[in-house]
Amino acid sequence: MFNNTFGNLFRITTFGESHGAGIGGVIDGFPAGVEIDFDFIQSELARRKPGQSKITTDRKEEDKVEFLSGIFEGKSTGAPIGFVVRNTNQHSNDYDNIRNLYRPSHADYTYTQKYGLRDHRGGGRSSARETISRCVGGALAKLALNKLGVKIRAYTSQVGPICLKKDYKLYNLDLIENSIVRCPDPEKSQEMETLIAAVKEVGDTVGGVITCVIEGCPVGLGQPVFGKLHAALGSAMLSINAVKGFEYGEGFEGTTQKGSEQNDLFYNQNGHVSTRTNHSGGIQGGISNGQDIYFRVAFKPVATLLMEQPTVNAQNQDTVIKARGRHDPCVLPRAVPIVEAMAAMTLLDYYLMNKATTL
Repeated sequence: MFNNTFGNLFRITTFGESHGAGIGGVIDGFPAGVEIDFDFIQSELARRKPGQSKITTDRKEEDKVEFLSGIFEGKSTGAPIGFVVRNTNQHSNDYDNIRNLYRPSHADYTYTQKYGLRDHRGGGRSSARETISRCVGGALAKLALNKLGVKIRAYTSQVGPICLKKDYKLYNLDLIENSIVRCPDPEKSQEMETLIAAVKEVGDTVGGVITCVIEGCPVGLGQPVFGKLHAALGSAMLSINAVKGFEYGEGFEGTTQKGSEQNDLFYNQNGHVSTRTNHSGGIQGGISNGQDIYFRVAFKPVATLLMEQPTVNAQNQDTVIKARGRHDPCVLPRAVPIVEAMAAMTLLDYYLMNKATTL
């Protein structure tokens, strides 16, 4: 198995499985001299960890990160940063009944066909618990980006049919963390919470959409032809478990407009070039233009259902499966910090590459 490394100049290589000893990673290329706020990093992991509310999985993990290298007297040294988060609350026996069964819409069948075996305990490497490493890397990237004035915030904008229809600028994004669904609209948040609870009650699941907004991104990040910033963001988001779609700017909705309606007209704003609108989502020609970058990420319903479903076993025989254990009825609330983390690592990587290609 390869392709466990993300990034170009800023790189993170992750390791670990859901029911193994732990999850961890090694970060290479992180700038020296960045003050490391350990409380902030732990708070980012707390936003992702299981058991944080009544609408998430009941698994209890503190997800305490332990740094092994690359930090001295509270600052990054420029050396590789190694870290690990120990698994402490595995219930591996919950998965004994599916040892020889293929769970619908999971990686069980494809992993078995590709590698000849699979870790049936929670999905092994395909488990979303792998995203712990992404959140550690993303938290470090955020600390570096803070020095540049870059702010990254994501929120749940849709759960099932319940969605926010207004422009992100019309919402108070400071309210995101007041909601267990991580939605900035209190009324819609309550509707989403009620839907997720109802779906959980019957053992089913529901999907939705996360919107991410990046403010303060410098002009010039991204490169033609195959290094476009939006392509990198799309690749990063599509690498997250359960993601089925990505669009930036006005995306598919913008296809219904004419060019005269879509074009972002330039004007002189106090001596600086700006645009009167931002239909492009802060990226033109694959390069950031200084406006807010915004995009949407679609998540499918969690594939593990606590209800009977038809499937086949390892001997290709038809059978029935009913999962046991602790699972999320909706991944959206815990996926918000993961989306932010992948965006932060992508931006830091492209910022470092931009410095490397200009004098």
